[in-house]
Amino acid sequence: MTKWTASEIPPQNGRLAIVTGTGGLGYETSLALARAGAEVIVAGRNPGKGAEAVSAVNSAVPGARVRFEQVDLASLQSVAAFAERIGQRHDHIDLLINNAGVMVPPKRQETADGFELQFGTNYLGHFALTAHLLPLLRNSSGARVISLSSIAARQGQIDLDDLQCNDYVPMKAYSQSKLACLMFAFELQRRIEAGSWGIASMAAHPGVARTDLVHNGAGRSSLLGWGRTWLGFLFQPAWQGALPTLYAATAPEAQPGGYYGPNQLSEVRGYPAPSRVPPQALDTKMAAALWAASEDLAGVRFPG
Repeated sequence: MTKWTASEIPPQNGRLAIVTGTGGLGYETSLALARAGAEVIVAGRNPGKGAEAVSAVNSAVPGARVRFEQVDLASLQSVAAFAERIGQRHDHIDLLINNAGVMVPPKRQETADGFELQFGTNYLGHFALTAHLLPLLRNSSGARVISLSSIAARQGQIDLDDLQCNDYVPMKAYSQSKLACLMFAFELQRRIEAGSWGIASMAAHPGVARTDLVHNGAGRSSLLGWGRTWLGFLFQPAWQGALPTLYAATAPEAQPGGYYGPNQLSEVRGYPAPSRVPPQALDTKMAAALWAASEDLAGVRFPG
């Protein structure tokens, strides 16, 4: 593929998309899908930021069908309540973009349910959200679930004995959470095929994009925050970082079970292309064990 951009998104009229995350990649993803005609639900924790995102989309796309719905991915109760509200208003979902995340808070924090914050938010919250919304996804024709990973997944390892990173190292915990997201995308596709669920699961990563993810996590005064502030010109803009997600979500050529990221500088920047899969993400036994552990931790069950 050559320099695929959002201008190549097929018409999305009549399709319903849920995008977690109100800023950065989430906003750019919602904006592009709204431009293509989709009805978009921007899902996030902060109503103020959600209102800003919806207002910005409406300003850029007059007549856009976009609204905000509150969900805190660090609370399994909030995730379940969100899914229940969506089910009361809609009979199907066409796109679920599991995008929102937190990155490298300097001190270990926990979710409302006692999980390490990065594992609980980036991965487990989205795992539970997908389980709750699966019936609506299966009611669609050609629904897709896109899970956001990261180039940090290359360094990730799944430690089933310490998923909650009690011996906390910020980047180690982040890498584990993003490897888990990637393995979830692959395992979900295997289960889709085994159960003939009629949807597709894919993964994407943005390379290194200019968003507030580092500032919101590590903080502006951290080494990572300093690099984000003063070396931002080395990173690609958020709209470009969102392209692999948009490609996976909408391109007819995107393959179920695929993984997409930027195509230049060791996948740091560029345009969407098939991404190199870390070998540990292909461990099907570990993926199945992680899945079983995740169902127990999140209190959800997928079919079969």
